[in-house]
Amino acid sequence: MSKPTADNAPNAAAKGAPAVPVNFLRPIVQADLDAGKHQSIVTRFPPEPNGYLHIGHAKSICVNFGLAKEFGGACHLRFDDTNPAKEDQEYIDSIQRDVKWLGFEWAGPVRYASDYFEQLHDWAVELIKSGNAYVCDLTPEQAKEYRGSLTEPGKNSPFRERSVEDNLDLFARMKAGEFKDGERVLRAKIDMASPNMNLRDPILYRIRHAHHHQTGDKWCIYPNYDFTHGQSDAIEGITHSICTLEFESHRPLYDWFLDKLPVPAHPRQYEFSRLNLNYTITSKRKLKQLVDEGHVEAWDDPRMSTLSGYRRRGYTPASIRNFCEMIGTNRSDGVVDMSMLEFSIRDDLDRTAPRAMCVLRPLKVVITNYPEGQVEQLELPRHPKEDMGVRVLPFARELYIDRDDFMEEPPKGYKRLEPAGEVRLRGSYVIRADEAIKDADGNIVELRCSYDPDTLGKNPEGRKVKGVIHWVPAAGSVECEVRLYDRLFRSANPEKTEDGGSFLDNINPDSLQVLSGCRAEPSLAQAQAEDRFQFEREGYFCVDLKDSQPGRPVFNRTVTLRDSWGS
Repeated sequence: MSKPTADNAPNAAAKGAPAVPVNFLRPIVQADLDAGKHQSIVTRFPPEPNGYLHIGHAKSICVNFGLAKEFGGACHLRFDDTNPAKEDQEYIDSIQRDVKWLGFEWAGPVRYASDYFEQLHDWAVELIKSGNAYVCDLTPEQAKEYRGSLTEPGKNSPFRERSVEDNLDLFARMKAGEFKDGERVLRAKIDMASPNMNLRDPILYRIRHAHHHQTGDKWCIYPNYDFTHGQSDAIEGITHSICTLEFESHRPLYDWFLDKLPVPAHPRQYEFSRLNLNYTITSKRKLKQLVDEGHVEAWDDPRMSTLSGYRRRGYTPASIRNFCEMIGTNRSDGVVDMSMLEFSIRDDLDRTAPRAMCVLRPLKVVITNYPEGQVEQLELPRHPKEDMGVRVLPFARELYIDRDDFMEEPPKGYKRLEPAGEVRLRGSYVIRADEAIKDADGNIVELRCSYDPDTLGKNPEGRKVKGVIHWVPAAGSVECEVRLYDRLFRSANPEKTEDGGSFLDNINPDSLQVLSGCRAEPSLAQAQAEDRFQFEREGYFCVDLKDSQPGRPVFNRTVTLRDSWGS
């Protein structure tokens, strides 16, 4: 399988990857360091704590932390916590956990935009004093009308020419809690006729009587993102403020604030294309809807596009980092095929996951000519190429094979077990199916077979065996639950529906199949949470992080052995 290429290629998985993945930021950083513009670089990752991180955030994490590490700099973790009504400590904890799981460490303590609320407030007062900000009484509906459109200029608010004294008084009363939510806002005085909508007197502060997870009830006015972000970067000495392309039109406002205020530094903002992955939703609002309405178990459901979900499903940090590097960092919007991400995890697990056997739908087999009470300890390699040692399988008279590996009336080309047919049991003997035992309803409940004792490690004399199937011993095998996860959405573009319906209409009804009573080989009895294996002929699996119990593991399918979606 050829390696995928960059994120603006429509069929990336089918094209060869560049020798060096594209990252347009590398030469920019190198040039700044060579010119002495900065002694070292400082980047930041600034998530809002209003949900769990998703796969799109992984790209931003890898870009910001990766550049800092590559050039010997530092990367800060700063929570953009300016909307307490939607934020929660659970999200803060999960974000820190995910960043560490991906393999990155932030420089210094965890930072919060709320750490700078006093300074931001003082700078807002300075903008009022310099005539660059005013308190506006327009309702949200009126403000929208006054703002204009992409083709029509806006109109000045009737409150735009208030005196500095009146604005200072009103802003102080806003801070003191005299007004209701939404009754007044503080706005920058820029240009209501600007072709850039972000410069049409944007809101700096809103009234929100909400308890804040860091500052408690100290504040009832909160700065918006645009007023917070650039100044926080300046306070922290950020050299390269890297964000996604949707913030490109915000850059003039970012610079306007820094030019108008006595900030200690003037960072430069750079934008890159966000990660758009097909068959996936990354809107935190919609991810929250999936959780709240019970379409998935939780934010870390293995079908979710959250990093916690990918972790629980069995994805490795290395596979996600390699995926982000593989798709490149550029300024060209495009959609990445899910098969690229699945390629990355298959490539990683093919090298790192030990092999094991697990029978998902057990069918009992009795080898009638095998001596009763005899047990042979067979050694099988834990990996066909890597030096991972061996695991031991006891071979005895009774064992289990998969129900799908026997058919009474097989189709042409069938290479598994059939009446009077032979197959090899992986790593052991050739067996022949002699009799199928059925219950009163005609269902096969047991196979009576015979084995050829001269076929351990060698082919039988004078005949050809059709295929090889996996098995586990009846005695000592581990009863387990196996969860077969697939893509959560059946459409490459979940947002698009034929009748204009909801993205929920595209949920894949077969995204999860739970199998109980499965049987795993004895070596898996000691498997720990997040241990990963290739179940031979079945796929790659991981011990569930939450639901596994000692002696009764739960295995989540990470990915099939091959792409079954035909991407």
